Amino acid sequence: MLMLIKEILPVIGMSLMVSMSSTVIAAVSGITIGILVGLRDFKTKKLIVRLLETLMSTPPVLMGLLVYLILSRKGILGSLELLFSPTAMIIAQTLLVFPIITGLTISSTEKQGREIKKNCEVLGASQTKAALTIIGEMKGQLLTIIATGFGRAISEVGAVMMVGGNIKDHTRVMTTYIALETGKGNFEGAITIGVILLAISLIINIILHKFQGSETNEY
Repeated sequence: MLMLIKEILPVIGMSLMVSMSSTVIAAVSGITIGILVGLRDFKTKKLIVRLLETLMSTPPVLMGLLVYLILSRKGILGSLELLFSPTAMIIAQTLLVFPIITGLTISSTEKQGREIKKNCEVLGASQTKAALTIIGEMKGQLLTIIATGFGRAISEVGAVMMVGGNIKDHTRVMTTYIALETGKGNFEGAITIGVILLAISLIINIILHKFQGSETNEY
């Protein structure tokens, strides 16, 4: 059991690092773009929304293939030598999570953000103050959107397997560990990681509900 714990701790750490990094990058850029697009009407808006909806359902292995080709030696960014590294995994996961966070933010902003913006304009608030108010009022929805993106990231296996290579003590994460150990017949290790993965998801949801609960109590 002690050897199993020593083996899976680096896997858990790598999985959390990659998933959290990609979620933060996707959340910062996706929420910003999502709010800006959601508050405005322009000619190409429908096209952007349709594109995001298409990317939301993109198979992870297809995104992994795209990142692999870009980062391979003959790829556009091949000279950076990022393939089979945690950075490559973060890039792949960010590209998978970004459309989800952006698309859901646009939808939420169109439903609630526009009304908040109108109220801020009536009260004479500056654009910066209005933006902060919108984010504050939509905090519950945005936290749910971020949690959804994190769930997609930490549960992903196809793309990170392709661009990370599932290298022990370097790019192995929980989902690729489960796939590998199941194939080897090591069900004890696979089940242990599976339980930990579920526990992490539960903790994230508990934290989310705590924030949502505190937001509700303020009103």
